[in-house]
Amino acid sequence: MAMFRIEKKLEMGVHALCVRIVSISIAILLLIAPGLAQNRPDIMWMRGGQAGGVFALAFSPDGQYVASGGVGDVKLWRVSDGMLIRTLVGRNFPYEMFSVSFSPDGQYLACGSSGGTIWVWRVNDGALVRTLVGSTVPVYSMAFSPDGEYLASAGADRTISVWDFSEGTLIRTITGHTDRVTTLAFSPDGQYLASGSEYVDGTVRLWRVEDGSLVRIFGRHIGGCNAVAFSPDGQYLASGGGDNALKLWNVSDGTLVYTQTGHTDTVTSVAFSPDGQYLISASWDQTIKLWNPSDGTLLRTLRGHAGYIRAISVSADGQYLVSGGYDSMILLWQLREGELVRPLTNHTSSVYAVAFSPDGQYLASAGEDRVIRLWRVADGTLVNTIIGHTGPVYSLAFSPDGQHLASASGSGDRSAKLWQIPDGTLVRAFTGNTDSIFCLAFSPDGYYLAAASQHLNTDCLCMRGRAYIWRVEDGALIRTITGHTHTVRAVAFSPDGQYLACGSGDLERAVRVWRVSDGALVRTFTGHTDAILSVAFSPDGRYVASGSEDYTIRLWRMSGSFWTRTLRGHQGTVASVVFSPDGQYIASGSSDGTVKLWQVSDGLLAVDYTQETWRYVYSVQFSADGRYLAYGRSDGTVVLARNPFARRDGDVNDDGCVDDADLLAILFAFGQTGTHPEDVNRDGAVDDADLLSVLSHFGSGC
Repeated sequence: MAMFRIEKKLEMGVHALCVRIVSISIAILLLIAPGLAQNRPDIMWMRGGQAGGVFALAFSPDGQYVASGGVGDVKLWRVSDGMLIRTLVGRNFPYEMFSVSFSPDGQYLACGSSGGTIWVWRVNDGALVRTLVGSTVPVYSMAFSPDGEYLASAGADRTISVWDFSEGTLIRTITGHTDRVTTLAFSPDGQYLASGSEYVDGTVRLWRVEDGSLVRIFGRHIGGCNAVAFSPDGQYLASGGGDNALKLWNVSDGTLVYTQTGHTDTVTSVAFSPDGQYLISASWDQTIKLWNPSDGTLLRTLRGHAGYIRAISVSADGQYLVSGGYDSMILLWQLREGELVRPLTNHTSSVYAVAFSPDGQYLASAGEDRVIRLWRVADGTLVNTIIGHTGPVYSLAFSPDGQHLASASGSGDRSAKLWQIPDGTLVRAFTGNTDSIFCLAFSPDGYYLAAASQHLNTDCLCMRGRAYIWRVEDGALIRTITGHTHTVRAVAFSPDGQYLACGSGDLERAVRVWRVSDGALVRTFTGHTDAILSVAFSPDGRYVASGSEDYTIRLWRMSGSFWTRTLRGHQGTVASVVFSPDGQYIASGSSDGTVKLWQVSDGLLAVDYTQETWRYVYSVQFSADGRYLAYGRSDGTVVLARNPFARRDGDVNDDGCVDDADLLAILFAFGQTGTHPEDVNRDGAVDDADLLSVLSHFGSGC
């Protein structure tokens, strides 16, 4: 028996050695893998937006991704579930991205900007590999040759540039158009390049790629040509323009086959299906039309956009069509049936508020588009869309029991509403105020709901701040706090529910703490030099944190000397501050396009996230268990990330690093049943599943 135990230990030791070798290999891969840099959050999922409009779209050659260009950003979306995978640019990026194009092998994505630069990214990791600069005027269109050897670009300088893509060198400049060149397309055999030009010119032209010579001018669109596309066999060229017309040309002799005028506004984009059965056009009339290319018969009209459609793209297998426009929506369609599969975008403008349900199952988001969305935390699935506000939604708060969600709205609505979760039924609207409401908070026992607002004082025609406290049970207004001399932008209850902290606007710049029971002023914290937009109590109630337009966070002690610490590092307005559930960290979101985590003990900056934060982070929240951090961005994106300081999956010894020590801990506890820290998946046994969990997270946090 003793010999058997020794053999068993040796067998397990060999097994552990093999596991360690595999683990180290995985760890090396993790260390060199892009996207795990300290300035990028450890993201679980992103539900994206493209605030400001969609200018360009392209399917990847394998059909797995869609790239979109917008106001100051380029985004990569996963087609299968609509998840936003990566924002390639966005933080303080000043240019509109008018054109996007994948290389034929799918490895690279080229984007043309309003600043004249062409940016080339590697798709698998988002690394910027090259910039091509031919001019300083906008690049409106780009196209790869079928073999990937050339990249053609065109823009406001009325020329076409042909680049050697592998070298990044300009090999030819084609001239001839007399106005901006807005669209380009290579013929399927790569020998020809078609182009279209705006307004004064308006012509559709065909060029020989090898020498840049003009082959022919097909004709022109009154009001300019916005789009060209070759048929898959290369025999025909379709064009669309400002005359609301779709034209089909014979490539061999330049004759016009037909003109279709079914659109009632400018035609902005055209495309053929890969099998040549459909010719597709999109227009400012908010429709997409599918035509029979052979005779120009209209087959189907797709409706779903609420604004000008700017771009379309067809997947290589011909199953899907994607469309985008000035309504900031990207829609995925089944091409043959014409049915909407899903929107890739969700919020169409800034996300001002995010909130976790107490049980951690749901994440709610809302903002400028007046819509509340409820997401499942586990996988980012949209659970419900709640519509009822007529103005921007500035704040969200879950009741402590998780059964209700409160929302607050500003101009045009000026209401606080209570919704049943998860079905989104309106329970009540809270009455008694006529002011824009900026922030909401439930008392810890769920009995009260407090709101921060601004109030127009008719005596002085100036803004005054008010805080309202309603009884949740029946919606009765039980108290109005009127002691502020300027707009109240933030409210927070103390953990024991006895106090309400309020942060005020730029003429007062104070945090005032009121006793809930009688509305008496308990204390006033001053020191900020501009408006206070966010306040939060620490979980133990000892501290109040405040974020301000003066770019700082201040930490105040509730008792004693009211000692304060100032956290400096943001380069813009601090719009949101929140304590981690363990009280050790403060997370902040800012108009400088960063999310920062600070140590409460000494005020030092612990983590600085500058990637996947876009230009403005309005709201930051921790989940109740501290595992996750969520934030809302000004581009309409909601991000769920892991809290870097929470216990990591596979971190058996809870030292913050999943490493050899965790593997050894599982090895020596292997086979044990019951409650053990080594039972990572909590299934009652320390087994192979726990080893695999450590392996899959090996190197995380190290």
